[in-house]
Amino acid sequence: MKIKKIDHIFFDLDHTLWDFDKNSTLAFEMMFDKFQISVPVNDFLAVYQPINLRYWKLYREEQVTKKELRRGRLIEAFAAFKIKFPLEIIDALSDDYIDFLPLNNYLITGARELLTYLMPKYQLHIITNGFREVQNTKLSNSEINHYFKTVTNSEDVGVKKPNPIIFEHAIRVSGANIVNSLMIGDNYEADIVGAESLGIKAICFNYHKEKLPKSAIQVSELNEIKRYI
Repeated sequence: MKIKKIDHIFFDLDHTLWDFDKNSTLAFEMMFDKFQISVPVNDFLAVYQPINLRYWKLYREEQVTKKELRRGRLIEAFAAFKIKFPLEIIDALSDDYIDFLPLNNYLITGARELLTYLMPKYQLHIITNGFREVQNTKLSNSEINHYFKTVTNSEDVGVKKPNPIIFEHAIRVSGANIVNSLMIGDNYEADIVGAESLGIKAICFNYHKEKLPKSAIQVSELNEIKRYI
């Protein structure tokens, strides 16, 4: 079923357009090589990724700070391998990871094709909870920044998705309104519930293959979005 009367489409960035998992793996390989860490990267990531997701949920809920997220996820993951670094090394690892992350810029399969298809028909925008210092670099380095009229970052607004304030801000600066707007993102809680709580229509790119409510519009591949708009 087509979603009608849409003029503005708001995208999440990480895991929706920008292939965070692949780019993150490459960043960790660079970091482990620099610091001569002997743990296999894939073994580390199997432990780190669920820890990282938990910290991001806490971060969205304002239960941890940015510094606590960046430190805590590494400390806990290394602890699983009985490795303990002093805080200055943890901070150096964290800083390098953030620096290395946008050096590789693989996109989710079909992302560029979808944006090229949508751009002549809609005004496109970004709403992201990612760190300010890397999100704009990701957009620029992956050469997709020209598709978007506005970029709304949670650090600039002062709240994170799913807080309705960030969606209200994005709607306002874009010149859109709720009834002619659509949100597309991978995180059901942050992107879909957050948008729908304000009355914005939403499509979940179910990247994580989660079990979602039957009422949710979801796709497993980006090119499937064309069926709805």
